[in-house]
Parts: sequence; structure tokens; C-alpha cells
Amino acid sequence: MRHTLPIAPQFYVTAPQPCPYLEGRTERKLFTALQGESAATLNDSLSAQGFRRSQNVLYRPSCADCASCLSARISVADFTPSKSQRRTLKRNANVTRRATSPWATEDQYDLFRRYLDSRHADGGMADMDVFEFAAMIEETPIRSRVIEYTDNTEKGLIGVCLTDVLGDGVSMVYSFYTPDLPQNSLGNYIILDHIEIARTAGLPYVYLGYWVPGSQKMGYKAKFSGLEVYIGGRWQKMKDPSEFNPDSHPLITDPIAEQVANIALPDLAPKRS
Repeated sequence: MRHTLPIAPQFYVTAPQPCPYLEGRTERKLFTALQGESAATLNDSLSAQGFRRSQNVLYRPSCADCASCLSARISVADFTPSKSQRRTLKRNANVTRRATSPWATEDQYDLFRRYLDSRHADGGMADMDVFEFAAMIEETPIRSRVIEYTDNTEKGLIGVCLTDVLGDGVSMVYSFYTPDLPQNSLGNYIILDHIEIARTAGLPYVYLGYWVPGSQKMGYKAKFSGLEVYIGGRWQKMKDPSEFNPDSHPLITDPIAEQVANIALPDLAPKRS
């Protein structure tokens, strides 16, 4: 028998597990499946409400006693590069960008492994094999691109970013780069280049994932002007990063049912011809 999926997406919660950003805390995620003809519409709507995509899933932090993870995006119109960021652009003047369809290659995986072994050897992705990597790149129900960065001085592939194209911006799903060129600040360069990609395409935002006050590995995101964070159901301009308190509290997070009820869902009903 043929079964149709419900129009309204169903939301679920993951089991608590150790937080990868703040020591001694646990994380929990609210998530829903991303599938069907309305996947792009749902992705656009939930991305604007702090959700992120991972393959065929949209998720948002929903920790029981902590609300430190804040979805972050750069307003392209409000961004002005700092002196340090202008130097980063100059240091990478020999880098060429190439956008391709979301298809994994051996060169990408080799670079991915070198990046993880150098930067995140004890992270949750450290054991990812080539098949899992291919799934991360290729399993996307929406408009996605792989942005490759090549050094013209014969160093070959030095950076990759899996990028989603949203209705109001580009979303940097995951990026990685060679650990052999620390002086090039490639992580920052890839963000700067995505700001230019969005600007050229007339898209107002670059979605960066989550910024976590108190997490050193996430501190670089706060250095971009025009940064906005999603707090209390709306986007707010970033002020002084030191003003954000990462302390936890048992009443800081709304109950799951209340969180789901407050999610604004788009009209996902199929259009009649």
C-alpha cells in the first residue's frame, strides 16, 4: 500500500550526550526529517529560526539546562572586513574557487582526514570513513554546492566547504582545509569568500552554524562584523561577546512541547495545478 507522509513535520529529541563545546555539560538536539517536495521550503523556514542541516535532518540545540549555543549569521550589508581580515584576503590572493555539485572525491576525503587528524582528532567525526564522508557530502534534498579552494602555486586542493543555497543566503554546512598553511587563516578566508559569494548573488546572509560563548574553538565567529545571533525567537545584532553568559540553569530552556509549538512552519501543502 502507498502511504503518504504527514504535511506537518514531526519533531524528535535526541538522548543527552557529552557537549563537544563546553566541558562538563551535556547536549540534546531537537530535530526533524528533511524530505519530500517541500524540503527546500522547510529548510529555508527553519534555518531562519536557528536550525541547521545535517544530511536529511534539520536540528537545533535543545539542552535541558543550557542555552549557550546560538545560531549565528553574517549580515552581508553590515559586514566590513577588519585589518586582519584584509590581510587574510591578500595572503590568499593565489587561491582559486570552484563550485561543483555535491559529489565526494578522494582528494576531498584525503584533505578531510588530514584536517581532522590535525584539528579534531578526538571529535565526534574522527572515526568517519570514506562512505560516511560521501554521505555527508552527497545526501542533500536541497540545492547544495561543494566549494573547492585550490592553491595556484601547485599545492593543489587546500580547502572545501559544503554549502547550502537558501532563499535568503548561503549556509556553510561544513568546511575543512589543509593544516599545512596556518599563516593563511584558511578557515577565516573561506568565510570571507562566502560573504563575497552571497554579495555577488544578491543574498543578504551567510549562515555560520552556532556560536558558543565560553568555547574557545568557536571564538573566531565573533570577530566578523555584521554578526547576528538568534536569541528568544529573533535575530539580534551581536554586541560585546563578553556580555553573553554561558552559565547553565535548570529552568533556562522551555519544555519541548512549548518549543515545537513556537516554531513557525511554512505552508507545505502540495500546490494544485
